[in-house]
Formats: sequence, C-alpha cells, structure tokens
Amino acid sequence: MESLFTEIIHLRDYLSSHGLFAAGILLILGYFLGNLAHRVKLPEITGYIVAGIILGDAVSGLVHHEMSAALQVVTDVALGLIALTIGGEFYAAKLKRMGSEVMIITAAQILLTFVAVSVGLVLFRMPLPFAMLLGAIATATAPAATVAIVQSLRARGPFVDRLYGIVALDDAGAVIIFGVVFAVVSNLLGTGGTEGTAGSFGMIIGAFKEILLSIAMGAAAGWIIHKLCARRRHSGEQMIVTLGWIFLLTAISTALHLSPLLANMAAGAVLINLSPRNHRLFNNLEPLTPPIYALFFTIAGTELNPAVFASREILLLGAVFIAARALGKVAGVWSGAVLAKSNPNVRKYLGFCMLPQAGVAIGLVLMIQASPIIAQLGTQEKDIIFMMVNIILLSVFVNELTGPPISRAAIVKALDTEG
Repeated sequence: MESLFTEIIHLRDYLSSHGLFAAGILLILGYFLGNLAHRVKLPEITGYIVAGIILGDAVSGLVHHEMSAALQVVTDVALGLIALTIGGEFYAAKLKRMGSEVMIITAAQILLTFVAVSVGLVLFRMPLPFAMLLGAIATATAPAATVAIVQSLRARGPFVDRLYGIVALDDAGAVIIFGVVFAVVSNLLGTGGTEGTAGSFGMIIGAFKEILLSIAMGAAAGWIIHKLCARRRHSGEQMIVTLGWIFLLTAISTALHLSPLLANMAAGAVLINLSPRNHRLFNNLEPLTPPIYALFFTIAGTELNPAVFASREILLLGAVFIAARALGKVAGVWSGAVLAKSNPNVRKYLGFCMLPQAGVAIGLVLMIQASPIIAQLGTQEKDIIFMMVNIILLSVFVNELTGPPISRAAIVKALDTEG
C-alpha cells in the first residue's frame, strides 16, 4: 500500500512538471467547479478560484508554485485582453454623456477607502507609515472579475458603462496614490533627510511618468492596430494583428517597468475612438476569452494559501483591512454618486461591485517588499512588511471568493431597477 502511494506521488510530480498537464487540469477542474458554482447561483469565477486552490500547493500540489509561475504568460495575456476591453468602453460620446460623474465617484471611493483602511489599522496599533501603505494598496480593485461577470451576464446599459469607467480609472488612481504615499512613507520611516526628500519627489514624478508613458505607448499601439486592420475584412487577419500587438504591448511595457494594464486600456480607448467600426476587433476576440479567463482565475487560485488563517494577528488585522476597505468602497461610491447626482441604482449598488481584489494589490505589496528603501530598515519593520504581505493575501483570498458573488448580485439588481 505504501509503495502504491509512493508511485502515485511520483506520477503526480512527473505530470506536474509539464506545463500542458497543468493547463489542462486547471481548465478541466475549473470547468466543472465553474458549472457547479453557476448552478448554485454563484459566478463561475468563484468555482475557478476554488479549483485553483484545490490544485495548488495548499491542497493537492498538482500545480505547484513553480509551474503556476511558468504559466505567467496566460496571466499577462488575460490582463491584456481585460484591459483592452475596458479601454474599449472609453468611447468619447459615451464619456460625454457621463460627464464628470465617473471622475467624481472614482476620486471619492479612492479617497474614502484610503482613509478608512489607514485609520482602521492605526486604531488596531499598526504603525502609521505601514497603515498608510496598506490604505493605498486597498484602493486597487480587480477589473478582471468585473469584466468576466459583466460578459457572463451579457449586461449592457448606463449602469455597466459607469461601472466599466470607474473600474478603469480606479487602478490608474491606485497607482498614483500608491506612488505618492510610498514617497511620503519613505520619509516617515527615516530613510534619509534631504536626500530622502529629493528621492521622494523623484518617486512622485516617476509615478506620473510611468502613467503617462504607459498611456502614450498604448495609444500608439492602438493607432497601429487601427491602421493595419482598416483594410482587412477577414476576421482571422484582424484577430492575428490585434493579438500580436496586445502581446507586444504587454511584453514591452513590462520590460520597461511601465503598466501593461494602462497601456492596453489606452490602446482600447484609441481603437474605439478612431472608428466605431473597430467594435469588430473587440468582437473577434470574444471567442478566445472564456478559456483564457478560466485559466487566469484558476492560476490565481493556486497562489492563494489558506494557511494565512493560522495567525491570530494576521486574522485580526486582515479582518480590519477587509471590513474598512469594503466600507470605504461602498461609502465612497455612494457619497461620490450623491455629489455627482447619479441615478439611485448607481448610489445603491455600484459600490458593491468594487469589492473584488486581485493581482494589482499583490503586485504593489510585493513591490514594497522588494524595494531598496525597505532593505535599509530594521528587523522589526521587515517583520511588519512580511505581515503586510500576508494581510493582502488574506484579503485577496476572501475578496476573490466573496467579491464576485456580491458584485454579480449587485449588477443584476441594478439592471432590474434600470429597465
């Protein structure tokens, strides 16, 4: 019996070293659990994430950490397609109809989320600089979840237009506020007097430079795609050109330490505004999205480790972070919608669509961990940074499982009241 168990372990380790096996098992289990989730009135995304947890190191180890890292290209492609889709919602005529409403709501929910999380953590005795960093990270959402839910519902209308607009602007705002807060915190942590001030100012400038360069590069790619596809009527040719440039744009922006998310959003916005006929380019990509999204969310699930629930301190501060973030998002959208005189369904429901949280938040906290400024700190501060990483992982774990069902229910309610 023991030798049989050993052989099974060897077979598992052999198969899990093959990328195609990992991709295949992620898709198959994701499909079955996605269907199961759908039957019990949950978004398919929730089933995909649970499938990833089961297949990851936390449970079976069939898709180990190194293999999920090797499948990073799937994550990059998925984020590129998601960002392009969101950018395609920035149609000038549509934005003109919405006016300043989207800007006001986005700014209000980012500000209130930052304040709510920072104050909440300070009240539970987390040092102010680290609480501010977590407050900045809390402002980021998960556009992938929003796009997948809206597409699965085939939802359209003013509510969805505003939701897409706010989700698109939210991550840009999160990058800006994180850059500014990280610069301020580097001074609060005492990493250098005048040099620190100059470095902080440079970091703020750097954050804005990153955003502008990402947008400029994406805009150029959007113009090139438009020109190349303008005279090509065959959908296959259009798909090849569009995908090729999405891949190039994502890879180049990553290599230059720019934002692939913002770059692809800009490409989508330029495409849709150069010609309404470019809707066909987005439609051509739709058949590709189900398997790519399924892989994206199952891979994300493999990165989540329920072991973070073992620490009482992380559980407490994680619960504060999650609750304060939810309060900030919901109250922020409501107050912004009141200021902007939005429709009642936007005030009531849109805030609940901002709860999912994923890759951007993890990326920002890992950026802190790898920063040379943090390397200069003492052991106690580095322990707090490690705790911050686990708080974000806990938040992502909870929000990626509970956020999509809440978002889906809110979208359905809003659409019912809309028409």
